[in-house]
Amino acid sequence: MRKPLAALVSLGLLAWACGCQKQVRLVENPPPPYFGPRTVATLTPPPSPVYRPAPAPAPAPAPSAGRASWGEAAWIPGGAERAWQFIVVHHSATPTGSADQFDRMHKAKGWDELGYHFVIGNGTLSGNGEVEVGSRWVKQKHGAHTKVAGHPEYNDLGIGICLVGNFDITRPSEAQMDSLARVVRCVMNRYGISRSHIYGHGQLKPTDCPGRNFSYNDLFRRL
Repeated sequence: MRKPLAALVSLGLLAWACGCQKQVRLVENPPPPYFGPRTVATLTPPPSPVYRPAPAPAPAPAPSAGRASWGEAAWIPGGAERAWQFIVVHHSATPTGSADQFDRMHKAKGWDELGYHFVIGNGTLSGNGEVEVGSRWVKQKHGAHTKVAGHPEYNDLGIGICLVGNFDITRPSEAQMDSLARVVRCVMNRYGISRSHIYGHGQLKPTDCPGRNFSYNDLFRRL
């Protein structure tokens, strides 16, 4: 048994000596090593962002001559207050109206702005009984509603309140009279204005304002 094994070993050594062994050759100038993934996946690029211009800002509303309010909190000025002494009641002598409309009308006459401090609507261009606070009141600025020769105090220290309507033809609505009484009570209490200093426009100069159908008794009954 030993002779065949020795023969096989001898044959193997002979074959190696004759050059049958594996030849190992070095590669000249090998490429640099690659450390990335062996399989390159095809990626779908993310969608390009779509440019959408920012929407244009809404136009600023035109300055309002009146700030509508149903509550007394809006009737209290925010800054220094004028030493008011009088209250003068007017009607607009027009069937419709609002603080903005009267502001335009007064400016057309050459006035600087709405002449009244408060406007009380009749349900046409503002609510029935709705109180619009005029820009003069916000600024605590003198009125431009009762020009009486020799008596500037009725504008300088007089609070002008205008009810929308022509009270030579109709009467103020219940809602208007209720709001008028509320505004009058508010400013009377705040500035110590007595009842004897509450006037209709026509009691200070020759005019029908606040109209033949306006009831002073009704106003004073509500105070």
